[in-house]
Amino acid sequence: MLTVSTSKIEPRAYHHGDLRSALIEAGLALLAGSDAEHISLRELARTVGVSPTAVYRHFPDKKALLAALAEAGVALLGEAQRLASEAVGGGGAGFAATGRAYVRFALAHPALFRLTFTHGGYAMSPAQSSDAASQMLRGYAEQFGGADAERLTLQAWAVAHGLAMLMLDGRLPPDDALIDRVLDTKTLFPAQPGNSSDASP
Repeated sequence: MLTVSTSKIEPRAYHHGDLRSALIEAGLALLAGSDAEHISLRELARTVGVSPTAVYRHFPDKKALLAALAEAGVALLGEAQRLASEAVGGGGAGFAATGRAYVRFALAHPALFRLTFTHGGYAMSPAQSSDAASQMLRGYAEQFGGADAERLTLQAWAVAHGLAMLMLDGRLPPDDALIDRVLDTKTLFPAQPGNSSDASP
């Protein structure tokens, strides 16, 4: 299973000029063991070792903090998908690999994953978003879907997201083999002409 870990992030001591990054790192670490609703600006201030006033200069309220954490989460997701695609050599196999990476990221970081769909980033459809993960999905859809790229973008996202949520909500077991079977190059789009692991999404 390929994931980008946030659970191992250890909030580092604040150094001059880098407080915002330190706060985001601390927030990601807290999300590894708690839901977003339980994170507070004061708790982050204590974790990083600064006053609440210093935190408010970067994040005037909790909504601003959560938006920044969501943005960081989408970036981590995009990186996980990029690595998964590169690991299988891109192409149609890479397209399917990005979907599997999407589901596995959700299972590895459930609180962060859910946050990305309520604050910024993936709060919009990948067809509208400008983050790296969305751009990658659209690029693959344009490569393999041609004039039907918009439909393929939404279809691929719906399958990956639906599987992720079914597993997160306990409706399906979080099983690696099931992820591989559902998001497989040959079975996901069986109607594609000349379907093979290298030629189709």
